[in-house]
Amino acid sequence: MASGDVDEIQVAESSFISSSRNDRVPSEYRDDENTEDDVSGDDQSTETLGGSIGRRNGTMARQKLEKGKKIGHRRVGVGGEITYKKIQTSQIMGSIQLGIQHAVGGLASKPERDLLMQDFMTVETTVFAADGSNHTPAHHYSEFTFKTYAPIAFRYFRDLFGIQPDDFLISFCSAPLRELSNPGASGSIFYVTEDDEFIMKTVQHKEGEFLQKLLPGYYMNLNQNPRTLLPKFFGLYCYQCNSKNIRLVAMNNLLPSYVALHQKYDLKGSTYKRKASKAERQKKSPTFKDLDFMEHHPDGIFLEADTYTALNKTIQRDCRVLESFKIMDYSLLLGIHNLDQALREKLEQKKNSMHVEGDEAGGPSSGSVSLNRTRSINRQRLVAHSTAMESIQAESEPIDEEEDVPLVALYFHFKSIQNY
Repeated sequence: MASGDVDEIQVAESSFISSSRNDRVPSEYRDDENTEDDVSGDDQSTETLGGSIGRRNGTMARQKLEKGKKIGHRRVGVGGEITYKKIQTSQIMGSIQLGIQHAVGGLASKPERDLLMQDFMTVETTVFAADGSNHTPAHHYSEFTFKTYAPIAFRYFRDLFGIQPDDFLISFCSAPLRELSNPGASGSIFYVTEDDEFIMKTVQHKEGEFLQKLLPGYYMNLNQNPRTLLPKFFGLYCYQCNSKNIRLVAMNNLLPSYVALHQKYDLKGSTYKRKASKAERQKKSPTFKDLDFMEHHPDGIFLEADTYTALNKTIQRDCRVLESFKIMDYSLLLGIHNLDQALREKLEQKKNSMHVEGDEAGGPSSGSVSLNRTRSINRQRLVAHSTAMESIQAESEPIDEEEDVPLVALYFHFKSIQNY
């Protein structure tokens, strides 16, 4: 997708000109010990030059290393601090939370009504001064401006997806956001809420502009095809600070950490160069491609007839919508949760837990109790916020591992504007 803010991997191209004269070497590269002594002579000059070149090589190597840690606008400093467009990500996260709290909270005073065409193009702008104002709280970040795009429209979308304003605010604002350690290939930053429900992704200017233009068509599709596999968008924002614009989109977290996906596939329906790279395969949770799917599942994945028909219809309708938006670079993200393998992992975990209890001569492991509680709570969330196979054909029921369930749970989702 075209972009105004071009993201690219920047590689430091460095070279230096060898010199036989010390005065042509910049002062920061000179050997301080030798310049203090006014010593002449070829031997001493050679030693000085050697030290200078060595120092210069070291500096350039360090610069290369630092430059190599920059992807797009995202940079990891020598001390491990992460910046995006030269702004500390901790400041970005905190400011986002203040902005969302003000934007979503402020909608409570606006009565619900039918959407109008101008609602899709509305932009609300709020300035957050460091010492606060009549409408905004004081904060310890730099002064910033927060823009909310189509607030009424996104309120409608959140309501359609069954997300209450209070729940949205609690997820985003009650605890610090968590930054994913593996950024997108373009250098985008992903922030995840502590409860794993939502994800915030930085987008380029053209992407944000394009999404806003799509909103009327997106609204029409949601009303006509509520079981769509297209991304679920919950908000579009812009954070402005130090003359920098950082645009962000709020989405559902399709792959929450509490669901063990044993296989992931990015499917385009093509076989040309559609095999996961060696580096990708070595990851703990690799994302495979079309040729890998054909190799792993030569007979495909068998579905019940009704499910197969419903899934096919949903995919066809979504593809028609993407075609109408003139989007052609998209793929289907398929996640597989193997219940047999999950049961084996659960038994192994219980076995290890029992060993720990025996060693400590105590009661049930608090970690085990916490895990079970979290799992039971999140079963309902799993179906609500992912597009599970069950939600395509009927009303979703909580997944219960103890009852008679299929051996594999599938999760489908189209990747278009968002990337994983």
